[in-house]
Amino acid sequence: MSNIKPEDFFKNIISHSKEYGFIFQSSEIYDGLSAVYDYGQLGAELKKNIRDYWWKAMVQMNENIVGIDASIFMHPTTWKASGHVDAFNDPLIDNKDSKKRYRADVLIEEYVAKIEDKINKEVEKAAKRFENFDAVMFKSTNGRVKEYQDKIDSINNRFKTALNENNLEEVKQIIVDLEIVCPVSGSRNWTDVRQFNLMFSTSTGAVVDESNIIYLRPETAQGIFVNYLNVQKTGRMKIPFGIAQTGKAFRNEIVARQFIFRMREFEQMEMQFFVKPGTEMEWYDYWKNARLNWHLSLGLGAEKYRFHDHLKLAHYANAAADIEHQFPFGFKELEGIHSRTDYDLKQHEQFSGKKLQYFDPELNQSYVPYVVETSVGLDRLFLAVLSSALKEEVLEGGDTRTVLSLPPALAPYKAAIFPLVKKDGLPELAESIMKDLKLDFMMAYDEKDTVGKRYRRQDAIGTPFCITIDHQSLEDKTVTIRDRDTMKQERVAIDTLHAILTERTSIQSLLRKL
Repeated sequence: MSNIKPEDFFKNIISHSKEYGFIFQSSEIYDGLSAVYDYGQLGAELKKNIRDYWWKAMVQMNENIVGIDASIFMHPTTWKASGHVDAFNDPLIDNKDSKKRYRADVLIEEYVAKIEDKINKEVEKAAKRFENFDAVMFKSTNGRVKEYQDKIDSINNRFKTALNENNLEEVKQIIVDLEIVCPVSGSRNWTDVRQFNLMFSTSTGAVVDESNIIYLRPETAQGIFVNYLNVQKTGRMKIPFGIAQTGKAFRNEIVARQFIFRMREFEQMEMQFFVKPGTEMEWYDYWKNARLNWHLSLGLGAEKYRFHDHLKLAHYANAAADIEHQFPFGFKELEGIHSRTDYDLKQHEQFSGKKLQYFDPELNQSYVPYVVETSVGLDRLFLAVLSSALKEEVLEGGDTRTVLSLPPALAPYKAAIFPLVKKDGLPELAESIMKDLKLDFMMAYDEKDTVGKRYRRQDAIGTPFCITIDHQSLEDKTVTIRDRDTMKQERVAIDTLHAILTERTSIQSLLRKL
């Protein structure tokens, strides 16, 4: 769908998700709940397959990483110790004319992104004019590009300083100086910038008062930190080791938009890697590369990924970078890799009064480990996979087909079974094949309409293979298997189907790429 405008393509993704049972608006019959979504029958399968691949790659393939499942509710002091009560804020600004609220940092980042787009266009134009084009040299010598880059550097430096000093007046002044307008009203009539805490709170017990306030976790990492010593001792874990977890987190996002990219209820897949102090940067670089390679193994295209170093480091970090993915609305954060130092464990030591140290037998001493974190949003990863896979292809003769070229290992259904006609014993043979294969694979069964229409339906939901049973199948026990992406068909023996699907659609086929 390369000829479609990004905003129109994004609308296609949203409509396709609903039409084929991937994602629905939450509580839709009541006009929906903003920034909350439900995963339908196909979406739940795709999401589960993504989660399973992450878990197997992170836990099963690493002998020094184990998994846990911590509770959503935690003792409220947890969030005081972690800094979330005092520091988990977004800088928000309102437009007085449209009455819309925005994240001030996002407004500035989007302005910078537009300048970056101008640089990219200059590079693309120059690349078409010159042979043996050197993009790096062009950027460093072209006057217009240097001017753009100087402006970006100036904005970023000024913005970084303002954030680090929590100077909200300066953040607003940057927006004013850049003449950033409200996307809705087109005006520059802004309020002051204010901080807003993102945690949801509720209460425990029968009586509602301040003593019973409890929070819905805004991240899954703290459940790992408070269990770090339990896991280390019971698992006899030696430094370096990791603890992984997947689960729901909740943030009261004021500016929640872009479909499932930013939601109030979402799922994280995180791993905290505990290391000896002084080795954290070595492991930070290791996990940056390891996580990028994991994303590349999905085959969505290396050009869709890039690293972005943080301008402002979180209060717990001494290094941080994002793996950004090219969504239909531009490059945005997909996964974060952070060197969290020993901040979290020391905070929990202080607030709990319990020692959280590791005794290192090689050094014969105890210390609080440093932590390197990898954290990826499952919902964002789902959107990255979906948006990269959705295509509209022009076929010979001018016909078109909509195809969801999902990695076969992630596809909701691995194959679909088609009896050519609903008679002559073909449905019975098809059901027999279905019964054998569904023990190990998610399978679809379709006997309605022509085979061509059935192919199109399966193409649209990403099923990598379609297996057609015809009259020849009754004679020689062979079937036709058709590949979703190439549309090529081959005749294979029924008793080879299991091996074919195992080789081409199993998660192991992805793990071998790592």
